[in-house]
Amino acid sequence: MTPRNSKYRRLDPQRIVQTVQALHARIEGRFPGCGLGNVVTELRRVAGETLSRTQWIQKPHLPLRICAILLCAAIVALLAGLLVQGRHFRLDEYPNSVQTLEASISSMVFIGAAVIFLVSWEHRIKRNRSLDAIHALCALAPIVDMHQLTKDSESYLRPNQHSISPPRRAMTPFELNCYLDYCIESLALICKNAALYVQEFQDAVLLEVVHDVERLTSGFASKTGQKINLLETLSRTLPEPVAAAAAAAEPGAITSAS
Repeated sequence: MTPRNSKYRRLDPQRIVQTVQALHARIEGRFPGCGLGNVVTELRRVAGETLSRTQWIQKPHLPLRICAILLCAAIVALLAGLLVQGRHFRLDEYPNSVQTLEASISSMVFIGAAVIFLVSWEHRIKRNRSLDAIHALCALAPIVDMHQLTKDSESYLRPNQHSISPPRRAMTPFELNCYLDYCIESLALICKNAALYVQEFQDAVLLEVVHDVERLTSGFASKTGQKINLLETLSRTLPEPVAAAAAAAEPGAITSAS
């Protein structure tokens, strides 16, 4: 694999951080001070933490690695000492040979178990730290979804209908479409940040959790996409006076924060 092609087979954490920053700038530019912008501000901080954490996960845990190497060296030294000094233990006598082999094998088994424990401990430390970070990302996804739940398409297209509760934020249909698009993009970036944790760290438990995050964000994005489709459908079926008023307001002035 050439270096030129390999970059298209993996996510670039730095580019994801830049994308989150660009999304935050777009939201603040159109809806300054809105709640969704505050959520993306937090996502920007989490993305920065993801960058540093994934770099830490890719590095070896030196204290545990050194201990494991020393224990492996102890096993090799024990085996070499048994072979070199075997004649001093009178291994030609059956009882002595059995006792010596039993003691040596027991020592190597215990040391080997300690090596396995240290290696698995490093893996568990990295897994637990990744799970904590992914849980923080999971908490952001429902918050993004809550911001789109209050955006009812019909209430923005027919604001004078008494049977429909007035929207909490005054938006034109064009602005509402943009807002819902920003929600979908935020959910996609949450999923991309979660995927970074399994890109260089292979773990079955962590991979399943990331799949759960993907299913969660995809479900929220699907609901938001249905709302966008409903908005477009209602826009086409509006009476002429209402449609003309909505068109005259697009793209309206920047509205106040909710």
